[in-house]
Amino acid sequence: MELPDKELIKGCLEGSPLFQRMLYKRFAAKMLFVCCRYTANKEEAEDILQEGFISVFDKLSQFKGEGSFEGWIRRIMVNKAIEHYRKTSKIFPLLDIENVQHELVDTNDVRSNIASEELMEMIQSLPPMYKMVFNLYIFEEMNHKEIAEKLGIVEGTSKSNLFHARMLLRKKLNHSLIAAKKRDYHERQL
Repeated sequence: MELPDKELIKGCLEGSPLFQRMLYKRFAAKMLFVCCRYTANKEEAEDILQEGFISVFDKLSQFKGEGSFEGWIRRIMVNKAIEHYRKTSKIFPLLDIENVQHELVDTNDVRSNIASEELMEMIQSLPPMYKMVFNLYIFEEMNHKEIAEKLGIVEGTSKSNLFHARMLLRKKLNHSLIAAKKRDYHERQL
């Protein structure tokens, strides 16, 4: 039987290693997936995950029980990923395109035609800044002003990077869908 978050938090605040392990086991897999979206490889994501959980345990007393505990942990992980990106990134693109016009990719259509692992690989293959902005905008539902503040860039750069990330993903999706259609065609011919 799984303990409620309140009891788990209480046990961790009392310093129980058992409760700390339970908290880690409950959320580690989900948070590793979050960290993977922001990194180039699994090892980097695991480093961020560990740093994130150190912060979770350090700041646990600051959780006021308002909102989701999982959401609170997720914000810590995303912030750790951003910190990691800032430390390891050498160059921030200085593109500043205001009022970028673009078509949105229909996510329902994409979900029905492509495996989530393949989509994740496509996102992972984006250039680092495009990937960071795309993830913050799409998965963390931040607006461009928030992204700009978090990353220390101008709002127009955030918009531009999202636009270019979407264009690259659209290209990759089109290639994938064309390849899938060709495979289908060849299989039907056999």
